[in-house]
Amino acid sequence: MSPLQPAFATPCPKSCFSSFTPSRLASRTAQMPCPHSPRRRPSLHLPFVARSTTALHEDPLQEDAYLDTPPVKRATSTLPIVAVVGRPNVGKSTLVNRIAGAFHDGSIVENVVGITRDRTYRPGVWNGRNFQVVDTGGLVFDDQSTFMPEIRTQALIAIREAVVVVLCVDGREGVNPLDLELASFLRRETKKSSVFVAVNKCESDAGFSQAAEFWSLGLGEPYPVSAIHGSGTGDLMDMVVEPLPPIEGEIEEDVVNIAIVGRPNVGKSSLLNLMTGENRAIVSEIPGTTRDAVDEIITVNGKQYRLIDTAGIRRRTAVTFGTEFFMINRAFKAIRRADVVLLMLDVSEASEQDRKIADRIAAEGKGCIVLANKWDLITEKDNRSYINAVGDVKDRTVCIPWAPVELVSVLEKKRIGKIIGLVEEALEQHRRRVSTAVLNEILREAVEWHKPPATKTARQGRIYYCTQVASRPPTIAMFVNEPRLFHENYRRYMEGQFRKSLGFQGTPIRLVWRGKSRPPALT
Repeated sequence: MSPLQPAFATPCPKSCFSSFTPSRLASRTAQMPCPHSPRRRPSLHLPFVARSTTALHEDPLQEDAYLDTPPVKRATSTLPIVAVVGRPNVGKSTLVNRIAGAFHDGSIVENVVGITRDRTYRPGVWNGRNFQVVDTGGLVFDDQSTFMPEIRTQALIAIREAVVVVLCVDGREGVNPLDLELASFLRRETKKSSVFVAVNKCESDAGFSQAAEFWSLGLGEPYPVSAIHGSGTGDLMDMVVEPLPPIEGEIEEDVVNIAIVGRPNVGKSSLLNLMTGENRAIVSEIPGTTRDAVDEIITVNGKQYRLIDTAGIRRRTAVTFGTEFFMINRAFKAIRRADVVLLMLDVSEASEQDRKIADRIAAEGKGCIVLANKWDLITEKDNRSYINAVGDVKDRTVCIPWAPVELVSVLEKKRIGKIIGLVEEALEQHRRRVSTAVLNEILREAVEWHKPPATKTARQGRIYYCTQVASRPPTIAMFVNEPRLFHENYRRYMEGQFRKSLGFQGTPIRLVWRGKSRPPALT
């Protein structure tokens, strides 16, 4: 133990406190642990993963075993579910966006068959009733073409869990044989659910006459609506919310948002399915399978996490305006609303796009964990190959050197149980606050080791003091005489000194350089 280190402190393997005087050291260690000391990771691992007694840093090749027990507890929503179903291209997604009031970041809408594939949930409220409205893909029973069986499975799940089912039909085209088939199915299978018919695209004055034709479906009164203009949706919603219970008090959500992003075909949807324990998202080898952002809430050790699966992000020059443009736009919005981002890479295939996505995460100021998937494709696994693979991933994400790297295999379910623990560590650092006294201790030592640069005219930069002004991410204001005197190299040096002393693993930190005239200098 260092002679300057108090007896109650954990010995630091890197002696990071050796340059502090005993009085300063005692005040500092009382507020924060040594960033280099081994800390016990919170026991927030997934319950289906058997954790070994050997720590990862002792054996980097150790891999978790997957058991056949339920993966996690999928959080059941306390809100009733309203499912919107129908054949393809009748305006279901537009109606869902109208009900949820989410046209800017709601379901993708385009006049192309099969745009919606996975079921997506949106919060809604009407006449004092809170609910979740779920958008589904076009339901065709006899179609076995690409993705149609999977889309049908997703839609049937939504129907089974719904309290109210809204059958959306096209008033311009009239009754279609697919509408009759779907109505017959709903009469048989929805004994405990209320079913309403929404006759969409009734913008003209002839809407009621168009809707009258749909009495033949045998599901009660058809309601003429225009999802794109909103006409008639109020009458429909008055009837839809009648079976729903009223709101009792304020509904508060304390959920950690985790966005899963990356290039196409790196295993994002497979990871979502594995962590939720069900086929929540459609998975295939075809790039661009996932389109809308897919949310799912899971509960681990009593805490809720919202997993957000996103579409694969290709380079900008390969994307044209249309469906893929809106897919990537939804992925960027998922990054913005996330607390922690899981950046998934293909460990066997390097790409410049990985660095660009990492740049985007850093620019948004989000906590990040890098998951290098497809570790099972590496045939020869030893300590050297493990270290080389981690180093290669670090080189590909050089703009986020603070993000921890984990080599995983979703296919073989390896090391998936470590993800929630890493998320909790990154979240803690992302929300962390450090006292001004501790920051200025670090600042004083950093300036003593490397003084601020001077110009050719002997104009010397001076740092007066610093203080943390925000978290999420941690933001430190540096009060100096003239910000322009501090070039980029010195700014990176100061950030490195704060990280060396305080850690901040898994989160970016921001230094804001502010000019201040004639303040007191550090003493």
